Amino acid sequence: MSSSSSTKKMVNNSSNEGSDREGGTSSSSSSSSEQEKAGEKFEYSGWVYHLGVNTIGHDYCHLRFLFVKGKHVEMYKRDPHENPGIKPIRKGTVGHTLMVEELGRRKVNNGDLYVLRLYNRLDETKKGEIACATAGEATKWMEAFDQAKQQAEYELSKGGTCAQRKLKNMDINELDLEAHRPRVRRYAHGLRKLVRIGKGPEALLRQTSKLGSENIKSDGVFKGDVGDAVEAHQWKCVHTVNGIRIFEDVADGKKKKEDVLVKSVGVVDANIDTVFEMVLSLDRRKRYEWDMMTSDLELVDSVNGHYDVVYGTYDPKYLTRWQSKRDFVFSRQWFRGQDDGSYTILQFPAIHKKKPPRSSYRRTNITPSTWEIKSLDPASASDAPRCLVTLMLEISSSGWRKWKKYQHSTFEKTIPYALLCQVAGLREYFEANPSPTYASSTTTVQSETSNSSGSYSDFLDDDDASDEFYDAIAADETSSSDEDSEDDVEVPKKSDGKVKLKNVSWAIARLALKRNSALSTNKELDASISPVSVNSIQVHGSLREGKDDTDADCWTSPDGQGFMIRGQTYLKDSSKVMGGNPLLKLLAVDWFKSDAKIDRIAAHPICLVQSEAAKKLPFILVINLQVPAKPNYSLVMYYAADRPIKQDSLLGKFVDGTDTFRDSRFKLIPSIKEGYWMVKRAVGTKACLLGKAVTCRYLRQDNFLEIDVDIGSSSVARSIINLVLGYVTSLVVDLAILVEAREENELPEYILGTVRLNRLKPESAVAFEAS
Repeated sequence: MSSSSSTKKMVNNSSNEGSDREGGTSSSSSSSSEQEKAGEKFEYSGWVYHLGVNTIGHDYCHLRFLFVKGKHVEMYKRDPHENPGIKPIRKGTVGHTLMVEELGRRKVNNGDLYVLRLYNRLDETKKGEIACATAGEATKWMEAFDQAKQQAEYELSKGGTCAQRKLKNMDINELDLEAHRPRVRRYAHGLRKLVRIGKGPEALLRQTSKLGSENIKSDGVFKGDVGDAVEAHQWKCVHTVNGIRIFEDVADGKKKKEDVLVKSVGVVDANIDTVFEMVLSLDRRKRYEWDMMTSDLELVDSVNGHYDVVYGTYDPKYLTRWQSKRDFVFSRQWFRGQDDGSYTILQFPAIHKKKPPRSSYRRTNITPSTWEIKSLDPASASDAPRCLVTLMLEISSSGWRKWKKYQHSTFEKTIPYALLCQVAGLREYFEANPSPTYASSTTTVQSETSNSSGSYSDFLDDDDASDEFYDAIAADETSSSDEDSEDDVEVPKKSDGKVKLKNVSWAIARLALKRNSALSTNKELDASISPVSVNSIQVHGSLREGKDDTDADCWTSPDGQGFMIRGQTYLKDSSKVMGGNPLLKLLAVDWFKSDAKIDRIAAHPICLVQSEAAKKLPFILVINLQVPAKPNYSLVMYYAADRPIKQDSLLGKFVDGTDTFRDSRFKLIPSIKEGYWMVKRAVGTKACLLGKAVTCRYLRQDNFLEIDVDIGSSSVARSIINLVLGYVTSLVVDLAILVEAREENELPEYILGTVRLNRLKPESAVAFEAS
């Protein structure tokens, strides 16, 4: 199966070129806003796979050329740049209700593709799928769709009520995505609100920070790449083998009986997507060249695009004198970071009914481990891609300390040692194979900004301007015409049969770590009005407030110094500062369970927001985190302001603004202070724009704003939350909520509210009875 590719080129550099990639849209959104004002439109184009079911119920996978210009999208059988005058087989516009979900890897025609699902968030029966050869390419297309959405939002905001009324009429007239329509008007309604979901909880899925005291100079400047929450790991290099460094976590406070966290780190001269594909590959011919431990693998079960189970065997004669063969089963979960495109792969020992213990084989539990693969800037003397590969695992403290004390060679004959050496094997493999077969083999088409005024008459006919694209994606591809035929398209290649892809790598700026100055409430709250004593308001939630951090099944409200937020000069130097005290006070927390998902909880008569005491408050922010499980859970947090909100402030625009604006600014920073290390790696510490990662619904009434965060709306988020729920009784989790600042007059950022959840017990959740 041939591969697909896409890429983007910015002709005019934005002023905040070095800004971070929080939520995947921070820097690009600011730059695109400036270019939109100047009439410039982004263009993206490249090859994708169109997946679907035809009229007779057969699955199809067709290579198609996708072209995105501004908010308009067209799909071609052939490259229109090389075939002038060719007409698109599908076309439409980007609107405000389309969601894009990264479904992960899927086996299609004996090859692995990375699938994106496009659907209408108001009607999930309207959907379609496209796929890419690598996860990196899928990310680039999500970025293209996000830029198109920003263009649509900008035009809508400038169009007034007339444009909004027209958009509402378009929603009513949407076609059925599943229906098979005649060729004449099969184009459809839709690429509606495009939300970047994979990467992260596309987020709650972040590569965790390695920020520790050893990374901070005396002048307060941070020396390395950083997450958005302070996390204290202290890594010490204790061994080098084959040019690979092996570290031990020697952070203070570790008990001697605890298992030891170690990692091996090495620089691999290869593209980040290529290394990721190699680590997940089951091709034993390739694995034999770098992996001495887990080279004989076979797929047992594919749970979803981000989670599978594999079975493997190995011969222990290379490690010990024992000759009996060993086998093992382990699960693999992978995520791609929203901020910098880094990969995280979690590997756990597993049990599966399809692979019971075999005779003549001794079942072994593979050590739990994580791979982290992160892009590095090319070396100064070459433009060749390279990445930093980290393999982290936990091993028995007794064996580890004995090895360190006596330097016995027995450790070098253990399974953990063989796993740590996989990094060295990868590095040497790519040294010997500088052009691996995982490189994408199709033509890369660069796209750029263009100046255009008025309508896109050169791109779409006027009578098609209101057509929407996701319906066209979902329509089956059957037609009698040559242009719409189902013949495979041969993608042109270079003469040597290989095409080098231009990798999009995002620069990671150095971040300054400075203490935040005291928050001025005059910026967001009306100082001319006397404050209400929030502490005197007596309201209680179903989850009790904790006495201290050692308490369990409770909540507390920490200050904001454990979180990194954008400073006053962020747009110039990308500097971040420690957060100050939250603007809003956490009143109470509810911990509910219900058979059905709980929406609009603040409007319920039994909700504390409806109490007489709460109605005396100027403003209450209600955050309802909807956790998918059996039963469903809702963690509801209530934050109060002691003064009215200024209407012209950033918070005022967020509270009384559009859902589109709220989705683009509502940010959460997670940090697991205590808990299993693999859960920490999965959740990470990077900020996440929740409206870009999962579906958020808003309810603005009376003196409150409720935000319902549907974690189950993302397959990636569901995978992570299932992992978290398995360890929730031992976790201490800090969350910070804020409105992202993007303009000069909105900086510095401030923290709206925080919460610390101490070792929650699912059985303590109170049953919610809807009236």
